[in-house]
Amino acid sequence: MKTIYQTIVLKLSGEALADGNDKTILDAKKLKAVAAIVEKVEGMGVHVAVVVGAGNIYRGRLSEKIGIERSTGDYMGMLGTIINALALQSAFEEKGLSTRVMSSINVPQVCEPYIRRKAIHHLKNDRVVIFAGGTGNPYFTTDTTATLRAREIGAEAILMAKNGIEGVYDDDPRKNKNAKLLPKLTYREVIERKLGVMDLTAVALLEDSDIKINVFDMEDPENIAKVLMGEKIGTVISKE
Repeated sequence: MKTIYQTIVLKLSGEALADGNDKTILDAKKLKAVAAIVEKVEGMGVHVAVVVGAGNIYRGRLSEKIGIERSTGDYMGMLGTIINALALQSAFEEKGLSTRVMSSINVPQVCEPYIRRKAIHHLKNDRVVIFAGGTGNPYFTTDTTATLRAREIGAEAILMAKNGIEGVYDDDPRKNKNAKLLPKLTYREVIERKLGVMDLTAVALLEDSDIKINVFDMEDPENIAKVLMGEKIGTVISKE
């Protein structure tokens, strides 16, 4: 089965793993759904790395609200990504997927430190790699983590899986029912129009690269396969 990408970074939000009903930070069904998607991608012969946020556990904007210094709050968020990464690892391994969690913050009892060459080695040996701990530095989002890791491991694309949103719009579709889906964009257009698809620092890191971003709705698990087969799903962002 020929796919348009051989190595991808799948970017997941922490909220995508939360239970919206009882407000717990993790939902078994959602973890299993993500694992099923990753299993399908692996079965297509694609090397998969995952970057997960921690919005289900702690969001940086809470720091000011509750009186926590920004850097400390950001480190709290990075630790939250490790919790989510371990949950995903467990779900992936239940599917029989060989998985490694690599963290930018050293927690040797539960995951490996992030080392670029080792990450590439894992991917070449058909292991799913989950990047946790953000960049290891405050003031950077997990969007930036995704772009950095994509460049470092030689990924051809970042797949941004959204919940209930088909792609990038010219306005917030939750507030404006007339918002239009934008099927193709350049990185320069995203920056100039300040479209909220991704942290603009992260977008700037990709502006001179050949890496593409595919933004699509994850609620239909078939969409990721369609993206990999080159079907026009959601929004594609590229250099030109």
